Amino acid sequence: MLNVMTPEERELLTHSIKLAEENNKLLRSMRRSARVSSFLRILYWIIILGSAFGVYYYTQPYIEAIIKSYNGMQENIENIKGITNKLPSLPSWLGGN
Repeated sequence: MLNVMTPEERELLTHSIKLAEENNKLLRSMRRSARVSSFLRILYWIIILGSAFGVYYYTQPYIEAIIKSYNGMQENIENIKGITNKLPSLPSWLGGN
């Protein structure tokens, strides 16, 4: 026994098929957008972190030179303080205590 569709049933079936195909296209588009978004987010963080490490790599010699210079100035100040402590105190008639 064959089951024959009525015209209304055929119309509903074709309409359902069209909706399913449209939903499939939308879902594929959403999945593609999510993948592209994930890729761009990863690329964004790679660029941010890479540039931070690059800046550190290229500025490290300058920072080390500044730190060495600062430490050298501190040593010179300590040497000057040590020398002034070793000098005899000035006589009172020259303004010393």
